[in-house]
Amino acid sequence: MDMIRIEATDRSPEVVFDFDQGRFTLSGESYPEDSAAFFAPLLAAVRTYLSDEQPKPVTFDLSMHYFNSSSAKALMNLFQDLEEAAEQGWPTTVNWHYHPDDDTMAEFGEDFALDFNHAEFRLCPTPETA
Repeated sequence: MDMIRIEATDRSPEVVFDFDQGRFTLSGESYPEDSAAFFAPLLAAVRTYLSDEQPKPVTFDLSMHYFNSSSAKALMNLFQDLEEAAEQGWPTTVNWHYHPDDDTMAEFGEDFALDFNHAEFRLCPTPETA
């Protein structure tokens, strides 16, 4: 699969999905006018990647400063796909990067982490996300 690279805008995150390396990154802010339209092709690409019969390690890095409720729903859908892949034998790690002083993003990460039983979900306080 071809790499997906989308530059960040005022309302949408930077996206780097490197399928060859199994590394996926979302960073910045996410409150696009139409979250479903923004995230649908990304979710479809991840689902296609995870449909491969040979499990490969997957690392997903999120460094979000802000996201709206419709983006949260898209992230939840993405996380469900990653959790299902992990349950099927895909070694999966989600790294939730947030500034140590950002209690809101820390709490969102803690909430999302509760939905993971098979994938590894790491809370990563990192000053670089400021």
